[in-house]
Amino acid sequence: MSMIRQWQLRAAFAARLSEMYGREVPAYTTLVDVSREVNEDVLRARGADAERLGSIGRVTAERHGAIRVGTPGELSQVARVFGALGMRPVGFYDLREAAASAVPVVSTAFRPVDGEELARNPFRVFTSMLTTADPRFFDPDLRSRLETFLAGRELFPPELLALADRAEAERELPEEDAERFLRLAVQAFELSPEPVDQAWYQTLERISAVAADIGGVRSTHINHLTPRVLDIDELYRRMTERGIQMIDTIQGPPAWQGPDVLLRQTSFRALAEPRALRTPDGRVVSGALRVRFGEVEARGIALTREGRAHYDHLLTLVDQQASHRPDADRGEVARAVWERHMPGGERELAAAGLAYFTYRTVPDRPRDGSRPPAGLGELVERGWVRAEPIVYEDFLPRSAAGIFQSNLSGEGTRNNDHQGTAYDAAWLSDAMGREVLDPFALYERQQNSSLDRVADELGVDLRLHGTLR
Repeated sequence: MSMIRQWQLRAAFAARLSEMYGREVPAYTTLVDVSREVNEDVLRARGADAERLGSIGRVTAERHGAIRVGTPGELSQVARVFGALGMRPVGFYDLREAAASAVPVVSTAFRPVDGEELARNPFRVFTSMLTTADPRFFDPDLRSRLETFLAGRELFPPELLALADRAEAERELPEEDAERFLRLAVQAFELSPEPVDQAWYQTLERISAVAADIGGVRSTHINHLTPRVLDIDELYRRMTERGIQMIDTIQGPPAWQGPDVLLRQTSFRALAEPRALRTPDGRVVSGALRVRFGEVEARGIALTREGRAHYDHLLTLVDQQASHRPDADRGEVARAVWERHMPGGERELAAAGLAYFTYRTVPDRPRDGSRPPAGLGELVERGWVRAEPIVYEDFLPRSAAGIFQSNLSGEGTRNNDHQGTAYDAAWLSDAMGREVLDPFALYERQQNSSLDRVADELGVDLRLHGTLR
């Protein structure tokens, strides 16, 4: 009997989800096509350097999805589905505080965490949960009605969850069971044809379009799928030329001459999709809801805790300077700040301890009888060791909130006279019954493992792990 391993399940699920979403949102297919064209052009122009942060095969196949759920129970169930695919929750993101408008969700990202698994298929899903207990958005009466509504729906059938638990425990499924699992899993994220209660949806929409999208319907669905592109500025230009309406900005670091770091994202605007609506008098009428969009991303080098703090400081500088120069182009302001304050090369980033790298001994280094130097910086400088940047696999709360916010139909409402309910990674871990992993710890482990291998191979003591000083 043929067995399907977890990474194969993950790759098949990502491919089928992409096919399904392309049928539901044809503009997504355009986005994928333009991304592929841009990547091919960049590869021709830059050669091997274009694959510095991942092979073209990985970049072309790479996707991240986004879904939204309403309750801790639903979050726990979707964690089981993604667990079957070898995906674990990484990072905690509070979009309530990152957005200027009402985005009442907290989030995590399910993804592979092992380097080999990421290389096989790096599919990740940004997963948000509605914060029904936050009184800034939901008063006691609305909270009670919302939680009652959510308690009465079923997002994931028992058969799917049973297969998911088996796949996670055994790390594979027989081919027939794998096919059944994939079919049920994709169906769970399809847009439902069931009529939407118009009055209830509008009640939640007055609070937040995100709240309505989660709690105003009886199912969940893919909100967007995101291809990865090697030149996001060029993609933005080409999509605009094709008449696709893009959001106003590219979120994240600016385009500049130095190394790409972290994550840059943009999207085409949410589309008005035909939906059946049930009116208060019981009639079913044709309407439209605007909640789903097409996102695209460009990934850079993962930053250390110090690097991330520096990045956040630069964002503050950009905000301050942009507020004093309201007529200036924000992208130009950000570029000037980056050119002045961000190290201009990979070696400088590593020397300052701002970014993560893996280190490998150079196998074909000419032998001259000399002993390897003791310091990591000298090992790299003298050609004993090669540093390779670690790709940032995670997300940025301000950017995610910016994408959400750019695609909302209104600002919504938030009563800041109330104290917000506290949510954090520990709370989310308890809700799911599985640990939310710290992304920094994962990158550090990857970097330090490579340094340990170098130390063993060369017989040196690398005391300053992680820096080239």
